[in-house]
Amino acid sequence: MAQSSASSDVPNMGRRQFMNLLTFGTAAATAAGALYPVVKYFIPPSSGGAGGGMIAKDALGNDVVASEFLAEHKPGERALAQGLKGDPTYVIVTEDNEIASYGLNAVCTHLGCVVPWNASENKFICPCHGSQYNAEGKVVRGPAPLSLALVHANVSDDGKVAFTNWEETDFRTESEPWWT
Repeated sequence: MAQSSASSDVPNMGRRQFMNLLTFGTAAATAAGALYPVVKYFIPPSSGGAGGGMIAKDALGNDVVASEFLAEHKPGERALAQGLKGDPTYVIVTEDNEIASYGLNAVCTHLGCVVPWNASENKFICPCHGSQYNAEGKVVRGPAPLSLALVHANVSDDGKVAFTNWEETDFRTESEPWWT
């Protein structure tokens, strides 16, 4: 009789397996929840679709309309807009009073400062450590190791300035683009 009462106190194998599964599942879910942000930190999100293009935005977040932009800016001017991946990007007005076919990412290749255009010296001069870039964004004085990144700047059918990825040879250095 003692054996029969002892056997009724011991859970059967189905209950034991269920409790083990429940314990393991809870521990695994907790570990996955804790590791998810770590994994997301080391695997950055993709940068978008195959086209990768976007309409340039002004300081207020409005689309840059080419006709309005050209009415407000003189030939030779460079004005900042929001470009690909949200980076500040220069829209350039050519001497023919048109939007240049390229834009320049304004992030310094040394430490990531935004590089302002210095019209009096006709070049970009980084305020952080003095790197200098010519009017086309080619590095002419370090410590910046690379030229400013290029993007295509096109006027879309609806008259807005659109930026797309530059994947061709860099016309300033005749080398493959470092930013792709």
